[in-house]
Amino acid sequence: MSLASVRKQFSVDDYNRMREVGILAEDDRLELLAGEIYTMSPVGPLHVALVNRLNRLLQRQVGEQGIVSVQNPIRLDQRSEPQPDLAILAPRADFYSGALATADDVLLLIEVADSSLAYDRDGKLPLYARARMSEVWLLDVVSRTLTQYTQPRHNSYAQRQAFGMGMSLRATLLPSVVVAVDEVFA
Repeated sequence: MSLASVRKQFSVDDYNRMREVGILAEDDRLELLAGEIYTMSPVGPLHVALVNRLNRLLQRQVGEQGIVSVQNPIRLDQRSEPQPDLAILAPRADFYSGALATADDVLLLIEVADSSLAYDRDGKLPLYARARMSEVWLLDVVSRTLTQYTQPRHNSYAQRQAFGMGMSLRATLLPSVVVAVDEVFA
């Protein structure tokens, strides 16, 4: 007799309750995507350095126009609560202490993909598009490119443009934010 495997779908409320009661530890690197709980890739020194460098570059340019949020959860819908590497959120007096940011609050989201390129591009990007997140940047560490995704449509983005070394890109909703790919990998 063989047993069929069964997948359990979780809501954001289920997921957060599991954290509250200790089923999922606070320091577990997990995220909820489309109702399924995923273990996030371990973070190595290069990933940490790139996130820190982007954080510094963005903090300098964003100023009072937004809040740079590093590796904090964003509630996309009732079944998804990813933890992107960086997000620039619309400014709020409470700094989101009353509730997590949602897709509507995100002015720019950035994922740093060293060992997680397929996971970020094929798993998370469609969820961001479905949530109508206006702009996502995907930093591919291996190819040293920064790809800008804009104009969300259903499960994908209508516009995709890759920027390599020697090139710069400007955030759509924050035109004062310009990032040179060389600076990210300096």
